[in-house]
Amino acid sequence: MIRHIVLIRFQPTVSPAVIEDLFAELHQIEGKVTGLLSITSGRSESPERIERGYLHGFVADFTDWAALEAYQVHPDHKRFGARLVVHAEGGLDGILVFDLAVQTQGSPT
Repeated sequence: MIRHIVLIRFQPTVSPAVIEDLFAELHQIEGKVTGLLSITSGRSESPERIERGYLHGFVADFTDWAALEAYQVHPDHKRFGARLVVHAEGGLDGILVFDLAVQTQGSPT
């Protein structure tokens, strides 16, 4: 499984309603990309408080790298990504992406 982790540092002027609308748009892609297992999104609730401004984010789980690639080229993802960049602090500089191959129980290491 591939875990696609995206952290966003929104511009200070972006309202909670806009952020909620962005995440609602993101979730609309569920069921449209083969191999997309789930999307979880929201605001950090970390008691450690070391987010360094990346207070919002989402995690999308995919069956494999091909499914992640299909998501990346999907027109709904491209539209969402463009909106996200517009609202992120510094544009693309306000977005951090980390893709992790996750070993599931019983799979080879």
